[in-house]
Amino acid sequence: MTTLKRSEVNVTETWNLDDLFTTEQQFEAAIEDVKAYAVTTEKVYKGNVSNAEQAVEVISVYEKYLEKMMPITTYAFLAQSVDQTNSESQLRSAKVSQLSSSLNAKLSFIQSELLQLNENALQEASTLAPQYAHFISKLVRQKPHQLHPEVEKALAAFGTTFGAAFELYYITKLVDLQFPDFKVDGTSYPLSFNAFEGDWEFENDLALRRAAFNAFHQQLRHYQHTMAKTYDTHIQREKTEADLRGYPSVFDYLLQTQEVDRTLYDRQIDLIMKELAPHMRRYAKLLQKVHGIERMTFADLKISLDPVYEPQVSIEEARKYVKEGLAILGDDYAQMLDRAFDERWIDFAQNSGKSNGAFCSSPFGYHPYVLISWTSRMKQVFVLAHELGHAGHFYLTNSHQNILSARPSMYFIEAPSTMNEMLMAHHLLQSANDARFKRWVIAKMVSRTYYHQFVTHLLEGAYQRKVYEIVDAGGAVNALKLNELKRSVLEEFWGDTIDITEGAELTWMRQLHYYKGLYPYTYSAGLTIATEASQRILTEGETAVTDWLEMLKAGGSKTPIELAKMAGVDITTEEPLRNTIAYIGSLIDELESLTEALAE
Repeated sequence: MTTLKRSEVNVTETWNLDDLFTTEQQFEAAIEDVKAYAVTTEKVYKGNVSNAEQAVEVISVYEKYLEKMMPITTYAFLAQSVDQTNSESQLRSAKVSQLSSSLNAKLSFIQSELLQLNENALQEASTLAPQYAHFISKLVRQKPHQLHPEVEKALAAFGTTFGAAFELYYITKLVDLQFPDFKVDGTSYPLSFNAFEGDWEFENDLALRRAAFNAFHQQLRHYQHTMAKTYDTHIQREKTEADLRGYPSVFDYLLQTQEVDRTLYDRQIDLIMKELAPHMRRYAKLLQKVHGIERMTFADLKISLDPVYEPQVSIEEARKYVKEGLAILGDDYAQMLDRAFDERWIDFAQNSGKSNGAFCSSPFGYHPYVLISWTSRMKQVFVLAHELGHAGHFYLTNSHQNILSARPSMYFIEAPSTMNEMLMAHHLLQSANDARFKRWVIAKMVSRTYYHQFVTHLLEGAYQRKVYEIVDAGGAVNALKLNELKRSVLEEFWGDTIDITEGAELTWMRQLHYYKGLYPYTYSAGLTIATEASQRILTEGETAVTDWLEMLKAGGSKTPIELAKMAGVDITTEEPLRNTIAYIGSLIDELESLTEALAE
């Protein structure tokens, strides 16, 4: 578990950014090109968008601008994400952030002039260029909240400043926040964000696991006031913009871009908090029983039900698992997976300064990039399948949509990724030839797919709702208040089944999702859609697979409700969510039965 510097890792375990730019000179040339393009665009089109034909023309020009910016912003982000300590990458990223703000301000007239057209002209533009129809429809919905063109330009120019809170959080977390080794019985063990979240949280040895938990959160506590002020700055900025634009609440402002209303948002949180909690408490008690733990604590929730079936897995073995598990999605999808490994789309390396967790970046016009810090635990096969679900989604979307209609609503974004986890689990269940292995697979579905995606992120969403309610009422938050809110959500969900030990309330400090609007709850929304659709695939086969792939190709050309409908799921009702909660309950029923049978 020695933490290497980026310069010390094996290059074969890193991604290949040469597919974006092979030299720094090429990168700089691209910057000069897009700057010149923006200047020409402003000179030619500003003040000259007055009818449907001109609207279509300026949208196509804006589309080209976004395509030119995409590799620039992606390269800067990816280069920094693998090593936040690299000064050159930090400066490059800051430069690109400022460039983006400057050019967005220069071209802000495009949206302002489009929205000055009457709706008949915009509707005519949609008819003339149906490929832009969904983009235009989103503009129309935003029209009541559009400010004066000069105000819009000023807001766009402050883009870097408005994004500073997230950058401060990231730098504090991954550069300034250092973790000393911790000791158990005289032996020292290394600690970092990646080591804790990728390994120590899942450690079977109770003494090691709890010691790591305590050491990790003791160090977090030193930074709680700085991080709380950073977060408050971010949410106050969101509230201010919501008020300036005339939204009834900050929730309405943040949900508009998701293309869903408060009903779907509140339902997801309220039903899961109330109806899933009893099932997950049963799961916690099962873990306690199997491991012989006298009293379950928050630090014990991520352990494996049967650690013996948590084998070490190499990257090549993971590739085989993923290929076999996702074979049902067809040959084209399988070829994409092969390319991901063969062409180094994936960064597996563990090194200091690397972003923790995992993500997929899918720049339009280029292949996706996946970040993961490989620990060789079997559970990471599911993480890899998850991120490759994002990759497969945008690989198909970007091939069938333009850049303006490629990215779907955040509400839907996690459905393709969690679908891959479901398919992986079902594949492993089909190959299960004994009760113990079957129990291990089902436990992995509960602990990784549902506990992590459906519970952990949903509890983040429930906590986040409490924070925004305070801000929406004109209040502010500090570290003590955030700790109080986080603890209250954890205690409400887990009841007296789990001791919410000191440090658990600091988990709000670990998640960057809070800087991405109302993102956390969407994991459970995506998994609800994926659960329903995966059951359909298992019963209907090829027809359901075809529908799913067609839905992936649709990208952001439709609303979340329309996309889910393509996959055979009606999210306008409670039924899919209630079915998913019942399904999780049935999995835990099966785990209890298998555990009882294996004990006899």
